[in-house]
Amino acid sequence: MKQVAFGKTGMQVSEMCLGTMMFGDRCSEAEADRILSHGLEQGVNFLDTAAMYCDGRTEEMLGRLLQGRRHQFVLASKVHKGIEAEAIITSIEESLRRLQTDYLDLYLIHWPKPGMHLEEVMRALDEVSRQGKARCVGCCNYPAYLFVMSNAVATQEGRRPFTCLQIPYNLIERGAEVEVLPMAHALGVAVMAYRPLAMGLLAGRYSTSEELPADSRAITDERIGRWLAAYGEDLARLADYARQNNLSMSDVALAWLRASPAVTCPVVGVSTLAQLQACLAGFAVELEPQEREVIGNLLRTEVKEEAGGAYKALRRNLTLVSV
Repeated sequence: MKQVAFGKTGMQVSEMCLGTMMFGDRCSEAEADRILSHGLEQGVNFLDTAAMYCDGRTEEMLGRLLQGRRHQFVLASKVHKGIEAEAIITSIEESLRRLQTDYLDLYLIHWPKPGMHLEEVMRALDEVSRQGKARCVGCCNYPAYLFVMSNAVATQEGRRPFTCLQIPYNLIERGAEVEVLPMAHALGVAVMAYRPLAMGLLAGRYSTSEELPADSRAITDERIGRWLAAYGEDLARLADYARQNNLSMSDVALAWLRASPAVTCPVVGVSTLAQLQACLAGFAVELEPQEREVIGNLLRTEVKEEAGGAYKALRRNLTLVSV
């Protein structure tokens, strides 16, 4: 497992960030322990969690499992109670208690909200950072303009800026290619891409020719069925490509994601050790730019824009600024 620079933070993290959303839900504590131990053996030292996962039980589980080895991991969690200053400050205190640690390596705003007061948000994050409770701060699910505005406010007031952005990005969900990824790449922002396998669709777990498994997330999350109906033929082409190259679908999907110069770490959530082992294989596959383009064209998922001339391509271009 490669170690990569996490934006401009000075931190080195494993290229794979292990998502823990399933811990305490579809994943028992014993299995989570096996996942953490095997991941660490393979060089996976970056963990992503959130207070909202299982109403805090995921953080509590991690707190127990990280005893004696907290120093071996880079640990990220997220604001849960709101984005007002008091919520930001009290939320990290509660997360630290559940996680049984004195600090987070990365503290993230989980979602933006209408009517945000950017000065208040950045001031509160700066406070927890200066108190040593968070080494770095970042955000999830911000559009490009809001990320840039937040950091402009932070700079103007002498506060710590956002150093990373966590977004959904995969071969199906490609909206981040417009503006968000070029912004992050140009500014040296670390990008954590969650849902890299689109909840199992890009791992070949679901098929248009078979009923959805009764014990799967497809029963409770309507996006899986909707995406399967819309992109079933595209997924079949992806499966054919994988077979022809002696790879699994997840190998191809993860390699495509990692081959983006703008992506720092895919956030891979697993609920079993077998799933982790399968995903690790995808981090050994390296793609050339032309191979990545071929794979991207297998699915008709690029965001459509009615724009004449070169404007459409410019909004996705990662090379307009020398970095």
